[in-house]
Amino acid sequence: MNNRKFSIYIPLLLAVSMVAGIFLGIRVTRTETLNPARLSFGRGNKLNNILDLIANYYVDSVSTDKLVEESIPDILKRLDPHTTYIPAREMVEVEEEMRGDFGGIGVQFSIQNDTVMVVDVVSGGPSSKLGIIPGDRIVQVNDTLIAGVKIQNNDVLKKLRGEIGTKVKVGIKRKGIKEIIDFNITRGEIPIYSVDVSYMIDPQTGYIKVSRFAEKTYEEFMEAMNKIDRQGARKVIVDLRGNTGGYLTAVIRMVNEFLPQGALIVYTEGHSQPKKTYNADAKGKFRDKEIVVLIDDFSASASEIFSGAIQDNDRGWLVGRRSFGKGLVQEQIPFNDGSALRLTVARYYTPSGRCIQKSYEKGTDEYYHDLAERAEHGEFQQADSIQFNDSLKYQTIKGRTVYGGGGIMPDYFVPADTSGYSPYFQRIVQKGLIYQFALDYADRNRETLKHYTKASEFEKYLRGTGILQKFVAYASAKGVSPNASDLNISGMIIETQTMAYIARNIIGEEGFYPIIANIDNALQKAVAVSKLPMP
Repeated sequence: MNNRKFSIYIPLLLAVSMVAGIFLGIRVTRTETLNPARLSFGRGNKLNNILDLIANYYVDSVSTDKLVEESIPDILKRLDPHTTYIPAREMVEVEEEMRGDFGGIGVQFSIQNDTVMVVDVVSGGPSSKLGIIPGDRIVQVNDTLIAGVKIQNNDVLKKLRGEIGTKVKVGIKRKGIKEIIDFNITRGEIPIYSVDVSYMIDPQTGYIKVSRFAEKTYEEFMEAMNKIDRQGARKVIVDLRGNTGGYLTAVIRMVNEFLPQGALIVYTEGHSQPKKTYNADAKGKFRDKEIVVLIDDFSASASEIFSGAIQDNDRGWLVGRRSFGKGLVQEQIPFNDGSALRLTVARYYTPSGRCIQKSYEKGTDEYYHDLAERAEHGEFQQADSIQFNDSLKYQTIKGRTVYGGGGIMPDYFVPADTSGYSPYFQRIVQKGLIYQFALDYADRNRETLKHYTKASEFEKYLRGTGILQKFVAYASAKGVSPNASDLNISGMIIETQTMAYIARNIIGEEGFYPIIANIDNALQKAVAVSKLPMP
């Protein structure tokens, strides 16, 4: 009887034992493998502890390296808009941009009608030496067809660029020749220029367009200054519109050329960075030149240092619109895997003590939306729409009042020009028809146009051909027809842009800028200001 009772309880006892065993096993396993005290959890670097826990105990296999890569930008965006992480895969392009060169074949191209057309060839570059000419179509790269396959600009760049000394095979289709011409090109060092153009606007005034501050910008700038100096320039207009900045060393050396000995150029200061000043050294070659600086909403960082030094030292006039307001100093810290951190360590201050940096307290999105808000508030049209805080008043060397609070306000404001805009003009811009027409026209008339070497010659010839009427017919064929009223409003701007782009396609920026200057109100204002007494 007792045995029978015991046999009845055996399954129940086994079940209870099994459950208890599983529970105890779980407790034992967790105690043995995940002991917070043993791991010193809560002490030391919490992020490292979390990564160790994930690597050793997470339910699935995950790459902690990938987690780190994806998490770094989220951490950094809580600091300021300009502290950034650069992955190793992007560092090559970043370094090329700042160094001012890259490995390539030396052509400027445009994709039109799903075909890569050579617009210009770098003089002395790999393609130039082999006889590739503007107007050639690149249809194959390393025997891979790239025509008629909806290829994008970035994809073309990836195929044509590469390490200096490596080879790439390019198949060219040339007008008048049925067969594809193959070129085996050894990639060479291709310069990325910082000075787009330099020329004389009038017998006394030179113009220099600087698009970035890179490793070789100072040398390019000095070459441009020497060029206009030989041509008799007593005044220079330095155009920094759209220049978002770059190397501090480059801008210090450039502005030094215009300032007297000891003049303060800029200073930096941060929580862990003691105040550091940069002063002119009396070696400036062009201290006798009168200077006007053009700036706009996209002039930032080094452009603002240049502008602030000229303005605060009463060395020249600033013309245009309030600059962007990027006055944070970054230091680049490399990592072993080829990536790098650009960490903000200080702020830039102009000689009068103005902090260039605008506020970023509302976050990165609001920070970059600031330009749109300026437009909505009317700042691009009216200088007096900007509300200055009296607590941010500063004085130049000669006692003129300037304001801080973010960005540099020019001495002479020039509103954004919309006078030539009409519904017709907006439609042709949206479709890119001016650029497309200019490229097609230059390609079809290259033999005639190559005889003209100056912007003025292109302007005279093209006007004589009735270029505006030709464009209107082209646009109509593309489905955009004008009315008399719209053409009356926009005709001049369309004709000027068309001529400028055609000239650029044949002789480069030396053709483009002097023609487009005819409709550049800010540049025309700068020329007028250059005739006034300096501050």
